Amino acid sequence: MTSISRRGVLAATAAGGLALAATAAKADTNQTMPTPMRPGAGGTDPGPGNAELTRQNPDLYAPPATDHGTLPNLRFSFSDAHMRLESGGWTRQVTVRELGVSKNIAGVNMRLNAGAVRELHWHKAAEWAYMLYGSARITAIDAQGRNFADDVGVGDLWYFPAGIPHSIQGLGSDGCEFLLVFDDGEFDEDNTFLITDWFKHTPAEVLGKNFGAPATLFGHTPDPSERYIFPAPMPGSLASDKIPGATPVPQSFSHRMLAQEPIKTKSGTVRITDSSNFPVSTTIAAALVEIEPGGMRELHWHPNADEWQYYIEGKARMGVFAAAGQARTFDFQAGDVGYVPFAMGHYVENIGDTTVRFLEMFKSSYYADVSLDQWMALTPPELVNAHLGLDPQVMNALRKQKVPVVPA
Repeated sequence: MTSISRRGVLAATAAGGLALAATAAKADTNQTMPTPMRPGAGGTDPGPGNAELTRQNPDLYAPPATDHGTLPNLRFSFSDAHMRLESGGWTRQVTVRELGVSKNIAGVNMRLNAGAVRELHWHKAAEWAYMLYGSARITAIDAQGRNFADDVGVGDLWYFPAGIPHSIQGLGSDGCEFLLVFDDGEFDEDNTFLITDWFKHTPAEVLGKNFGAPATLFGHTPDPSERYIFPAPMPGSLASDKIPGATPVPQSFSHRMLAQEPIKTKSGTVRITDSSNFPVSTTIAAALVEIEPGGMRELHWHPNADEWQYYIEGKARMGVFAAAGQARTFDFQAGDVGYVPFAMGHYVENIGDTTVRFLEMFKSSYYADVSLDQWMALTPPELVNAHLGLDPQVMNALRKQKVPVVPA
């Protein structure tokens, strides 16, 4: 056998081996892939697919029989968002560009290493935040020159109205991570007003005139690309950052959400924060919901705004009813964003074996929801029964008081 023919045999053998390996891998994938079937509908899916992603979203792959119509996508994961890496941490965002239905609210997930600073800046949109990990120092002033500084930890909030300049710095041994929520779906974290950027694009003579100093002392500002999120010395105590002679803001820009007494039910808790207990937060209302395994955020809707959700932990299923016979079901886990358009009925169910914890957020000064159970209980029973023909046991179980989280 010539060397050429030997090479041909070896190549053919190698190709055959690769083909067999690919077939085996595909077979293994297909064995573990969920099947898009339910009794009387669907079929197998022998083609290519992402088994891991499908397993995370079984109610998209094999929707319940109650799903119907063409509701838009109401879910996006921060894990699928672009990560911007900086010298002092990272940031990523979910806006209307990632989740097209979210016209009113955008979200940013940000990490600051120990000592790292999100540089002095301001936005056209108001900023609401929830601390997910670690601790941070936040500073700001208002339009009357009154100042603010506070240290915040897990479960604490802050709110800076549109146009209010502020900063955030990671504290402790490992800095912090937090969720930012903005009252504009078109918000872009890369399009904020940065102090270094303004200095960089202002003539040195103008800066000198403004600050009453020689123009030669300016023009050496670090490039904005070197700041944004950057390392800095760890600050001293909060007391040491107090500005002598400064007047504090009349309404605090921070709030201890976890310190609130929750609404408790057999299977969960709800903490509501809006302008009634966090007065400065006039454009974002929120609820922190905890659901134990098997429990469910009851069937309800919100009569004042769209709902933007952020899932902190656990595994959940949400069903959304959009009227006109339209309904869709979505699955969520930590780091996912959910969305419910204005007035659409929905529920959130814990489908895992650990607590589900998530935030509900609204572009509104106040929180409001309408309970399907309570509505039915406070409507003449004959009228309800004329519509639904329910068993007396169901009618007798209707609750006149809201139970935001119902048991299994």
